[in-house]
Amino acid sequence: MHVKVLYEDNHLLIVEKPVNIPVQGDSSKDRDLQEMLKQYIKDKYNKPGNVYLGLIHRLDRPVGGAMVFAKTSKAASRLSDELRRHKIDRRYVAVIHGRPKRKAGRLVDYLWKDRKKNIVKVADRKKNGAKEAILDYKVLDQDGKHSLAEVQLQTGRSHQIRVQMANQGTPLYGDQKYGRHMNKVGQQIALWACSLSVKHPTKDEIISVDCPPPSVHPWNKFQLT
Repeated sequence: MHVKVLYEDNHLLIVEKPVNIPVQGDSSKDRDLQEMLKQYIKDKYNKPGNVYLGLIHRLDRPVGGAMVFAKTSKAASRLSDELRRHKIDRRYVAVIHGRPKRKAGRLVDYLWKDRKKNIVKVADRKKNGAKEAILDYKVLDQDGKHSLAEVQLQTGRSHQIRVQMANQGTPLYGDQKYGRHMNKVGQQIALWACSLSVKHPTKDEIISVDCPPPSVHPWNKFQLT
């Protein structure tokens, strides 16, 4: 599978993750993005032996868009620290059912993950294992029964955008897990990592990439610029 490279140097590799492939190996045994990119580096630079490629953050399997990987252990350590301190700017676009009560706002919830079922739920903050989840959103465009929203994560919880948007009554288009009652089987989830900004691990500069979603339904119903 061809993977589009958005930025690359000796320390960083930023790519457009295709939809419906896992970021790293899982129980499905399907070919994963991390292994694809290791093979890409091995082939491009004629590298013998094992190739190092550090995984810094994740995207859910059905979600596509910008992802950054570290090509050196130094970069991995510094980027992981940036992520922990919420210094990596990650923005998403999502097509949601309905319209939020406010055109822009901040959602703050506590999320608890049922690891056996791989489902995340909004929970009481006192529940053992519940973690605070914060995101900011703004509605960019509307079309009939759907809205286009930009989302900026302030925390990086599992399934966070999907669960928080569903909890306020506006589940994501195509989300079979958290919007099953409003979506048809087989629809592709409309959540896309559209931009990414990171401080370069060895230079005093910010590396920013834009990664618009594909011009297919339901994205092509909206003004994306």
